[in-house]
Amino acid sequence: MAQLPKIGFKPLSKVESGTVVIPVGAKLKLGKFAGGVAETVGFEKAAEAAGFTGASGSLNIYAPAGVKFDRLTAVAEHSKSEQIGDGQDAAMALGGRIWATISKSKGPVTLLADGQEGEYDPETVAAIAAGMLLRAYKFDKYQTSSDDEDDGKASKLKDKPLSVTIQCADAPGAKKAFKSAEAIAEGVIIARDLVNEPANILGPVEFAAKASELSRLGVEIEVLTPKEMTKLGMRALLGVGQGSPRESRMVVMRWNGAKSKSAKPVAFVGKGVVFDTGGISIKPAASMEDMKGDMAGAACVTGLMHALAARKAKVNAIGVIGLVENMPDGAAQRPGDIVTAMSGTTIEIINTDAEGRLVLADALYYTIDRFKPQFVVNLATLTGAILVALGTARAGLFCNDDDLAGQLFEAGEATGDKVWRMPLGEAYDKLIKSKFADIKNTGGRYAGSITAAQFLQRFVGETPWAHLDIAGTGMSSPSSDISDTWASGFGVRLLDRVVADHYEK
Repeated sequence: MAQLPKIGFKPLSKVESGTVVIPVGAKLKLGKFAGGVAETVGFEKAAEAAGFTGASGSLNIYAPAGVKFDRLTAVAEHSKSEQIGDGQDAAMALGGRIWATISKSKGPVTLLADGQEGEYDPETVAAIAAGMLLRAYKFDKYQTSSDDEDDGKASKLKDKPLSVTIQCADAPGAKKAFKSAEAIAEGVIIARDLVNEPANILGPVEFAAKASELSRLGVEIEVLTPKEMTKLGMRALLGVGQGSPRESRMVVMRWNGAKSKSAKPVAFVGKGVVFDTGGISIKPAASMEDMKGDMAGAACVTGLMHALAARKAKVNAIGVIGLVENMPDGAAQRPGDIVTAMSGTTIEIINTDAEGRLVLADALYYTIDRFKPQFVVNLATLTGAILVALGTARAGLFCNDDDLAGQLFEAGEATGDKVWRMPLGEAYDKLIKSKFADIKNTGGRYAGSITAAQFLQRFVGETPWAHLDIAGTGMSSPSSDISDTWASGFGVRLLDRVVADHYEK
């Protein structure tokens, strides 16, 4: 795997070597300290010659005269990206742009955290550092050589992480703030790693083992096998995986960080279809390789539980992931089959490619029945229909509680993991009525993402609940200032923000 930068923090001082980075505001506005460094190397004249105004982009001055360092890099503080949120997320985006500019540096890098409005506060510095980590992430563990190597041999530089020192007004404060920011970034990276892994490496059992590694942070782990899930009546979930030789699993992750261990938890549930062929209702061959990412919801929940535990969030939180593989075997379930979910609801299988909602039906009911949470949010790469509605810019938000919906929307705007609320209602519920069972697992061509949400709502009762359809944002996502990889890790920062803003005590 590509090495992430090694980041440290120091007070503002003279730089003797390597690359110096300064953030620049519009019309070349600089902080006082950074401005002094820039003036020394004739920055304004160089910027004028290059047409750099500070509104966007970057500028490099190599081997500047009169100083000991080798390069001055100016990076615009702001970006025109519509995906950037406010406050700390904008700072994280700046960190990503800084990394994109200096990632190929051969020596140490020093960032002068001194912007046009003055020296950055510790939280802003920490967010910049976290943005650098997220942009630096690459999934290259299966590549034996890089494109820019002449001899075709694996680069030795992969084993040498770039050293970045951030000079700032309050270095101890920034170092402390970075502990939480780094924990959240690590959670995003865990989610990305899981989604990027090929399905021949990451099956349900292997995914469960990865999630179990959170026990080292104090997360309590339970792994349910098919035998245990059969006893619980989870025949909706088990039906999806019965065509695969790889056994299904359900993982329960518990973080008890609230002052009162008896405080009602918050809960998160993720769809974990490690590979989805569509089953008997098999998908077209084109782009089926992307279906290794059909567990992005479960990946997000795992990354979120890491973030909460690593930053010692003052909340009791439950993470539940249903892990299956959907394959077309002689033992696979068929269209027309009827299965009974843990809740006792009978489900007619119309299309075996509408499998994620079957997994979530049992996982949601189990979570609510056992833990009685304050709310439950589920995440799933559930429908192609949400891509038609919202594209890749936002996840679909379906919710039975206005307060929870508002919290999720606001957190999305702040973090850049953006959502848009979609409708629910009786008119859509009628579309999933079955002639032979209580409900059927698909409502037909129209309103596909909505009828999928209506299906899930049948299993949550009166509990405040939100469903995030992340089919357009969790995998094959567009590049951004902090993501240059196929798997985005969408949802980790969003849900961590909701917890931090509203549920920690």
